[in-house]
Amino acid sequence: MSNTFNLYCDESCHIENDHKKYMFLGTVSCAYPQVRRHTKRINEIKKEHNFFAEIKWSKVSMSKIQFYLDLVDYFFDTDLRFRAIGIDKSTVRCDEFGFSYDDFYYKMYYQLLNYNIDTLNHYNIYLDIKDTLSAYKVKRLKEILNIKYGVFRNIQNIRSHESLLMQLADFIMGAVSYNMNDDLKANHAKVQIIDKIKSHAKVDLNQTNYSEKVNLFFIELK
Repeated sequence: MSNTFNLYCDESCHIENDHKKYMFLGTVSCAYPQVRRHTKRINEIKKEHNFFAEIKWSKVSMSKIQFYLDLVDYFFDTDLRFRAIGIDKSTVRCDEFGFSYDDFYYKMYYQLLNYNIDTLNHYNIYLDIKDTLSAYKVKRLKEILNIKYGVFRNIQNIRSHESLLMQLADFIMGAVSYNMNDDLKANHAKVQIIDKIKSHAKVDLNQTNYSEKVNLFFIELK
């Protein structure tokens, strides 16, 4: 019997010349039958804290710190999972291997999404609509993903305000990226959130780990 999972994808510091050392691609995984339950509960947490905005890592501040900390607690109390791959952009040498940075970007998405795929299951892939290239991204991903087994049932763009689980992906992805790329003294709210994630996950967010809950894999390019 097959199961279906929704994978909500996000990216951080993936632009080639954005002066950030590490790029990350990540995904929050949710069993399809649980999507409504998680959406309902996150909405309830938002209401408890009078939080009516979209959940975005870039908007994190001390004014709603308890909401963000409770959101982290909720993630770790559930069956939701997060996985990300990280790449030191200084090691990317596209010209030497005859492909573009755009090609490299999609090769990394392949590495993210094809990891630990069970061919008995089915997967719906959702990407945030960020720019005019969003439709092109979906087309390219459909081309490169290993679809011969039929496991990727659907790949599509959605707007982040349409999905709290997409917003959760942005939130956790932002924390992982901030931990590696930014001055951890600059935003006290973000530091508290990262510390909370570390205390729950009990893994080092600065290196590869094999956690099922918050799985990070740093790719070493050769």
